[in-house]
Amino acid sequence: MTSRILSLAALTVLELSPPDMVSCAAEAGYSHIGLRLLPATPTEPQHDIVGDTPLLRETLARLADTGVAVSDIEILRLKPETCVADFLPVLETGARLGARDVLVAGNDADPVRLADNFARLCELGAPLNLAMNIEPMPWTEVRNLKDAAALLASANRPANAGVLIDAIHFDRAGCRIEEIAELPEGVLRYAQLCDAPADKPRDIDELLLQARAERMTPGEGGLKLAELLRALPATLPLSIEVPQAALARTVGAVERARRLREASERLLERVFGA
Repeated sequence: MTSRILSLAALTVLELSPPDMVSCAAEAGYSHIGLRLLPATPTEPQHDIVGDTPLLRETLARLADTGVAVSDIEILRLKPETCVADFLPVLETGARLGARDVLVAGNDADPVRLADNFARLCELGAPLNLAMNIEPMPWTEVRNLKDAAALLASANRPANAGVLIDAIHFDRAGCRIEEIAELPEGVLRYAQLCDAPADKPRDIDELLLQARAERMTPGEGGLKLAELLRALPATLPLSIEVPQAALARTVGAVERARRLREASERLLERVFGA
């Protein structure tokens, strides 16, 4: 059993409603959970949880009953047409849930506008004690760690701006382990753990399929997870983000989540010792 915080990411059990995700995390042995308040794609389930809704109140009740804590909320996309102020209800809901981190995607090819909106988002989250974490993804305009570092430098909001490293995106974007040490101190607040085949996808369709629906259990694929984990801060919380759509057809959410937690703990023990 690791002393490091392991959080169950929403994408891992996306078939569940937010309150059921909380119950699933508790049953599967997690202390924390990440909740998706806004869908990442138009085809995903969308839950009426932003604002003082019945679903939010049910989620809060499950958190209180189980003792599970919310680590992060997602996903805020910064697009050319984004009005950052429109995200305030989402951030207020996240703060009410007890979250401290927000996952942000950069979907704007104008670097000046993107940095300005990211800075505004940081300012909006600051009074709520929320940090904005840009997640580099190879199909977005913030593709890699270099792009993320440039965005943070331009936005210049060090108090609550972070970078979120996801193991599969880190590999698929061609990032190097050495780049992690080059990031400003304190910008890594949590990371996402998963595994994937060593061979990189042949096209964008395969890239998106792996990332959104078919990742591998940590320690069972070909990513260089030991090197990545050793390069990250030793106590950095890990969000276990492993969607497995094919397996989900025959194995329930709680059992999948439990297997992933146990595999992640075994991996951490192999890398760092008991």
